[in-house]
Amino acid sequence: MFGPVLLAASRSDAIRRAVSSAPVTRSVVDRFIAGERLDDALTAVRALTGRGLTVTLDHLGEDVTDPTRAVRARDACLALAEALRAEGLGARAEISVKLSAFGQALPGGHDIALRNAGAVVEAAAEAGTTVTLDMEDHTTADSTLAVLTELRRRFPATGAVLQSCLFRTEEDARALAGPGSRVRLVKGAYREPAAVAHQDRHRVDRAYVRCLRILMAGRGYPMAATHDPRLVAVAQELARRHGRKKDEYEFQMLYGIRENEQLRLAGLGHRMRIYVPYGSDWYGYFMRRLAERPANLAFFLRSLATRH
Repeated sequence: MFGPVLLAASRSDAIRRAVSSAPVTRSVVDRFIAGERLDDALTAVRALTGRGLTVTLDHLGEDVTDPTRAVRARDACLALAEALRAEGLGARAEISVKLSAFGQALPGGHDIALRNAGAVVEAAAEAGTTVTLDMEDHTTADSTLAVLTELRRRFPATGAVLQSCLFRTEEDARALAGPGSRVRLVKGAYREPAAVAHQDRHRVDRAYVRCLRILMAGRGYPMAATHDPRLVAVAQELARRHGRKKDEYEFQMLYGIRENEQLRLAGLGHRMRIYVPYGSDWYGYFMRRLAERPANLAFFLRSLATRH
């Protein structure tokens, strides 16, 4: 029952100010966010890769309506790509970007986001790594997939994210199941209207399985992003049925969630990639993590209670 409330709160400036200023919040945020600085993120990357995991890094930021902030977001990702190159981490770490952070919502935003994302994708390629375009709410889907198409002309390893909660996603999965395509499949963490998305979590789960079946049967590279043990088992079974070796797909999980399971899957020989967010603009991401799982919200509330 709290999920829709928290998702609405994720875009409230008033609640953002209240949560961000609460003294207890920082210690709880540290569970899900690697830190505010690039150095913090690199420290997390070294620790995770040292344990046999791979990572995707997200410099936090979204819903940018100021051109200057869009440029700053691009430059932060360029600095990240350069750091990965300098440290030789390109084989173990990729970059995730939200196009709304690159100016997608500005007038002429599609072209602005394409230019900014193109610069980051090129820098990532020079660093020996790739970029995955995060999917945001359904209103951005067409633009995001169009940007993907343009970027893949020069950089075919550029990845996309699909959300099983959306009715359109099975069709999108079929379109992206071709050779060389990299697709991260998630359930979806945005508050979407009933006209475009499943509202019942069981329907979302069933849609996830249908989409994952399409991707596993295709010729691309599926990235199963889930913490759900049932869906992890389904992904393993679908991979087996379609004759996929363990280096022909991967699992992804969020930083700070189900760490033992991350290590277990890596120990079985699976590629296990951890989504590592960092940066000062953490509020929207943090609220969506609370909304996704009751256990996350309970953890936050217990932390508040124990500090009063």
